[in-house]
Amino acid sequence: MVKFLDLKKQYLGIKEEIDSAITRVIESGAFVGGSEVCAFEEEFAQYLDDRSNALKALGVANGTDALEIAIEALHLPKDSVVLVPANTFAASAEAVVRNGLKVQFVDCGEDYTLDLEDLRSKITPQTSAILVVHLYGQSAKIDEILEIARQKNLRVIEDCAQAHGARFNGQCVGRFGDIATFSFYPGKNLGAYGDGGAIVSCNAELLKHCEEIAHHGGLKKYEHRIVGRNSRLDNLQAAILRVKLRHLESWNIRRREVAKMYLEGLKDCESIVLPHIKDSCLCAWHLFVIRVKNRQAVMESLKKSDIEYGLHYPIALPNTPAYSNVPFIAESKCKNASLWQDEILSLPMGEHLSDLEVLEVIKAVKEAVCG
Repeated sequence: MVKFLDLKKQYLGIKEEIDSAITRVIESGAFVGGSEVCAFEEEFAQYLDDRSNALKALGVANGTDALEIAIEALHLPKDSVVLVPANTFAASAEAVVRNGLKVQFVDCGEDYTLDLEDLRSKITPQTSAILVVHLYGQSAKIDEILEIARQKNLRVIEDCAQAHGARFNGQCVGRFGDIATFSFYPGKNLGAYGDGGAIVSCNAELLKHCEEIAHHGGLKKYEHRIVGRNSRLDNLQAAILRVKLRHLESWNIRRREVAKMYLEGLKDCESIVLPHIKDSCLCAWHLFVIRVKNRQAVMESLKKSDIEYGLHYPIALPNTPAYSNVPFIAESKCKNASLWQDEILSLPMGEHLSDLEVLEVIKAVKEAVCG
């Protein structure tokens, strides 16, 4: 079988390092907070911002918590509107709604990130922020989005859950907006062995406020300055992430090699729409997503060849019951996202793939599409 993701194979490749890290934490007896969390926060921030060292990181329990806390810390006006991509995971919109704010969905462009024309058209006096998702491992057009935000006095939140190590003009995503969030769900390019997340920002006061929210409303035990919540990255996951962080760049390099093989092997199939990568972006290739009209036939061909695949995402968010039927969410016409939800298909992607396996995937796709 050609696996879509193979975390066991990844573990076996770094088994000695992982086992040592886990043992170290268990023997220390420190499971909540601790030195591993502090060390990971410093190392992750340094990885993302090796130029100015201005960026700081805060570990939290998961990527959704990271988004919710980051948005809460911005103190956006009550009932204001946040612009959110139509083609993204539900957490991006959930975090907005659960903060008592309204969502306005924005269509995606050919690179699957925010379409700038649609973005501009949906900004109103009620808009307070833009939630930028760096989707599938590719940076959004962050420079132009920041300029739009500056002109309209909007806050910018970067959702980097799928973009660990992705770069725009040579700089890692996560350091451009007011605040950014990451998920360390196991299947991410940098994944824990359970849930985990992080909030990052160059604004020290803003990040301090996030820490207060995440730690029951205070920076010291039993000092509850505000009403907070409980969201902490545990010491065991931090130790695992420290190990994996040292391998992230080499894993991403392999992902780019796999992507290059896909792009070369499928380029002659005119009925396949391949990923569109901007020159300014160094893609982390969290996912390799193609579009095909006869998706069902391609899926059957892959299944017949014992090849796993994924759909990211089978229903655009404005078309789901959770959002299409909520009266206070503004209507969002998103033509591309609605059309492409029936065409997008995610091929196996990761450092676990051998060249031979990649060629098997290419063959199965071409047999279904090109005959």
